[in-house]
Amino acid sequence: MADLNRPDETQAKGTAGYLLEVGMLKRAKRSGWWIAGVKDPETIAEHSFRAGVVGAVLAMMEGADPAKVALLCLFHDTQETRIGDIPHIGRRYLTAASNERVTADQVSAAHPAVAEGVQRVVAEYENADSIEVVVAHDADRLECLLQAVEYREQGYRNIQPWIDSSLAGLKTESARQLAEAALTMTSLEWQKVYLPTEG
Repeated sequence: MADLNRPDETQAKGTAGYLLEVGMLKRAKRSGWWIAGVKDPETIAEHSFRAGVVGAVLAMMEGADPAKVALLCLFHDTQETRIGDIPHIGRRYLTAASNERVTADQVSAAHPAVAEGVQRVVAEYENADSIEVVVAHDADRLECLLQAVEYREQGYRNIQPWIDSSLAGLKTESARQLAEAALTMTSLEWQKVYLPTEG
């Protein structure tokens, strides 16, 4: 008798294939930064990783579920393995499939529990309005702002529109406070807490 909780070989390959596909996010660049002149921008996976950490932190500050927010952030751009990272200016001319549709295709051969679970996470991020979803969207924007601060520090001058649009889109008070603080700091500011100041 087959164990219903154990995937068969086809489901295991379908699930492993999805995991291999997600690995492409470690190589795929966030293309919007090229418009700002950034020669070697962050990858989609790098963005998603810090968005997950930012989301968990914001959730703690806002009284939301940190694990749920981190999960939403982790999956929010996984569709870009198939449709790429279309910058905002590109969306004026292109109509891409919905993230829900892309996700359904991505996990169509996976274990049923994986397919259902991943689709549920993506659908929630795209359509719900819970505090966790609001915080996850803020985490996405705040991570972009943090990255822009780092690029500005590296000498890229054309990133102010990314800072402005990220800041304008923030919904939670915690995200706005963290953004305002980050805009007054350098990326190495955190070391000052641990390294003595010479005087």
